[in-house]
Amino acid sequence: MNRRDWLRAGLGLLAGTQVLLGLWILLLPELFWKWRWVSHLPPYNEHLLRDFGGASLALAVVLCAAVAAMERRLVVTALVAYLVASVSHLVFHAQHLQPLSAASGAGFMALLGTAVVLPAALLWLAADVAAFRATGPVDEKATP
Repeated sequence: MNRRDWLRAGLGLLAGTQVLLGLWILLLPELFWKWRWVSHLPPYNEHLLRDFGGASLALAVVLCAAVAAMERRLVVTALVAYLVASVSHLVFHAQHLQPLSAASGAGFMALLGTAVVLPAALLWLAADVAAFRATGPVDEKATP
């Protein structure tokens, strides 16, 4: 696979996780709340959870647009938006691990860390203009 393929696959993975997460939270907020990594920070707030679900779906729309267009500015914008959300999420939860066991906290941080490392790696791939050139015959006058 070339850089473009890896970039598209990674964006698709991020988009898919946001669709699943967003639908889960928007449609079944009580079930999401019961997940112990979420419920250890009460109180339950259905409004806030449904808003978060909607925001996750909105981010999925931008990521899907980036997958479909594979245009550099859109890809970079989508990845930076994802990173803003995932870094702030990681930082918050890293400061609120006390109610969790060491193993659970480590697993949670690994999950949230992956949500930072993956888009950062994709952003690194997106820095290469060649990743946005269409496959096939090279047109010297084409702009990336």
